[in-house]
Amino acid sequence: MLFSKSISLLLAGSAGFGAAAVLGPSIRPRGAPVLSNRPYPNTTIAGVTVIDTPIVRLAQEFTRNHSTEAVFKHQMRAWLFGALIVAANETLRNSVDIEVQAVSALLHDLGWDMTPNSPVTSFDHRFEVDGAISSRRFLEEYGDESWDARRIQLVWDAIALHTTRTIAYYKEYEVAVTSMGISVDYDGLRTGINNETFHRITSVYPNDDLKKATNDTFTFICAWKPAQTYDNQLQPWGERYVANYSTEGNLRIDTIFKNL
Repeated sequence: MLFSKSISLLLAGSAGFGAAAVLGPSIRPRGAPVLSNRPYPNTTIAGVTVIDTPIVRLAQEFTRNHSTEAVFKHQMRAWLFGALIVAANETLRNSVDIEVQAVSALLHDLGWDMTPNSPVTSFDHRFEVDGAISSRRFLEEYGDESWDARRIQLVWDAIALHTTRTIAYYKEYEVAVTSMGISVDYDGLRTGINNETFHRITSVYPNDDLKKATNDTFTFICAWKPAQTYDNQLQPWGERYVANYSTEGNLRIDTIFKNL
């Protein structure tokens, strides 16, 4: 895992202590969620009250180190939009683990890293799965004792399914809200987000470069690993922008008809 020099020094700690010692022991029972209907460590970003814990700060640093500026800003906006969606709904305030939502949103596009030999991407996974796998490794390495298998799995699912809204919206609240917060950047306002809050967030994290970043990344992925783009939302980018990209014989319908 790669961090900036400042965070690497923090993780190294004094007197040779490792990451777990720096983050300190969990003050919550193992697996206990952080709900926004109770007091929690917080800060304000772009006018939005959000959770502020060591793992959330590390997630921000980690995603910055594996993202372009445009993608980093998109992930920050996704976190803030999701936080507003939670805050506007009593059921979500009483149910959503906001630390899970924060980490999921902040790390959801690790699979967009186009750096050669990146440790967070692979040739044989969809970008969403690359992000989910790398996020699991991140939490297993740096998460405190509160990060049990269940919470880590929620992060994995939220990231792996964030583009598959017809499934994500019917999963656990954390999975659904992560996808909904991300969608605001592409589809517009949702309950809990109005023009004022949207423009306040985009004034701090401008979105004017998101279209180009999305187009460039999806085109790159289609050219690099086309087999991971057939039959999903990236396919049109391959068909439109990548020379010799072909779905002929590669779609699910082709496999089904061949074997039946």
